[in-house]
Amino acid sequence: MKIRAHSQSHIVELDDGSKWQIFPGDLDLTLDWKPETELTVVESDDEIASHELIGGGAKVRARPAGETWPARQVKDALKDG
Repeated sequence: MKIRAHSQSHIVELDDGSKWQIFPGDLDLTLDWKPETELTVVESDDEIASHELIGGGAKVRARPAGETWPARQVKDALKDG
């Protein structure tokens, strides 16, 4: 799928209409994404993210837009790098 909109650094909308929140610790991996970047959405068994977006030379953790991140796990992951 291609990117329809990525006007906010932490939200990406794909051409199928799905919207995804990017994990805060992975935002830097999305800086090179362009509208023509092909992304694949896969389910993840990660305790933080329910999905991964793969493409443009990166794999980032994501959740459907509007879902909340598990605060403790996010804090721990960001602290650990």
